Amino acid sequence: MQSTARKTVSAPIDVVWGVLADHEGMHNWGPGISAKVTSTGATDPNGVGAVRRITTPLPLPAIVEEVTAFEPGRRLSYKAVAGVPLRNYHGDVVLEAAGDGTAISYTVVADQRVPLVEKAVTKAIATSLLGGLVRAVKKAG
Repeated sequence: MQSTARKTVSAPIDVVWGVLADHEGMHNWGPGISAKVTSTGATDPNGVGAVRRITTPLPLPAIVEEVTAFEPGRRLSYKAVAGVPLRNYHGDVVLEAAGDGTAISYTVVADQRVPLVEKAVTKAIATSLLGGLVRAVKKAG
């Protein structure tokens, strides 16, 4: 099951990438969100192999994710390691130049176990995460 949310922002790719690749800066994505890098990447501290632990103000377990693709200015992908009730949960964020701004595609993928349920959940997650990223980019701009 896959859902993609898209939005174009009036910020250059380097600004959007700076926000996206700053895992510990995720506190700017929404109130009460916190992220900590618990293991750094092989060639870049926030790159492939980096593990981040994300908490929210909700009484839920922390989400632990590992970065699986890191192409500066282009793509950041990750997989859930813990804290996500969806099986084989992955996220993929792609950036593309769009005039003076940046087109962002945020895709969430998970196995379908209950028809329609995962589709609604992955769509809500992709839309929410894209919204948080856009808010953080506006703050950074």
